[in-house]
Amino acid sequence: MKLTFLGTGGGRFATITQRRMTGGFRIDDFDGNNFHIDPGPGALVRSIQFGLSPSILDGVFISHAHTDHYTDGEVLIEAMTRGMTKEHGIIIGSRSVFDGYKQWGPSVSKYHIGKSEKLVLGPNKSKIMENLKIKGTKTIHGDPTCVGFQMKSEDLTISYTADTSYFEKLSYYHKNADILIASVLRPGILGNESISGHMCTGNFKNLINEVKPKLAIMTHFGFKMLNDDPILEAKLIKEETGVPTLAAFDGMQVNINNKNPKDFKISKLKINDNPNRNFNDIFTSR
Repeated sequence: MKLTFLGTGGGRFATITQRRMTGGFRIDDFDGNNFHIDPGPGALVRSIQFGLSPSILDGVFISHAHTDHYTDGEVLIEAMTRGMTKEHGIIIGSRSVFDGYKQWGPSVSKYHIGKSEKLVLGPNKSKIMENLKIKGTKTIHGDPTCVGFQMKSEDLTISYTADTSYFEKLSYYHKNADILIASVLRPGILGNESISGHMCTGNFKNLINEVKPKLAIMTHFGFKMLNDDPILEAKLIKEETGVPTLAAFDGMQVNINNKNPKDFKISKLKINDNPNRNFNDIFTSR
């Protein structure tokens, strides 16, 4: 199984300036499925640049209706369905993504839902998808319908917090995670630098201590985190928890042994700016 980060920036100012890319991340070869999670601005372009075909996706997951999480969702859905000509895949997201909620959303049009299965997730709502169980996890965020995701196969469980404040029972929703991926907007190992709706380093440290994953990955960094050093923050977490902790970077690919998540290899994908790339390399036949 491979995790590829097509953007590790988060929040409005990191997004506007593109100090870090904001394309979300991919999960590939997860029990035969390929998913794109939170496809923010640039998700399509970064997919192509890093050599990941959007046409082989089996699912697009959108945690909530904030622009740094959904902007490229519709065009990835078009790629997944061969330009809306084939019925394929699943679109999973919060209530605001599909139906809108107060001032948030909708983020995906009725047209783009038309060729894929639609699943509105809330906390603890789940779906069996072939050999995978996909469950929604609770968040506390500006979009109150925001939802995280936990994906479980026979060998491996991956949890993604999405954007959320740390709260007392957050670990309950991510228990048994082998790999824990979290949006960590701000630095601060003491846990006193968080802002409403988001975690800081200390919050993630506490969550790791409670969940006890085999591998932890922090992403979705805001300006303050980037002005400090995400790598140093990750090292501090590892020192205090004993859990291998990575600070994701743009183009980071983690190749993981499903049966032993502590056995992983990190590589950095190169951007291919060749304008003469073969069209068939992008739209590979299934």
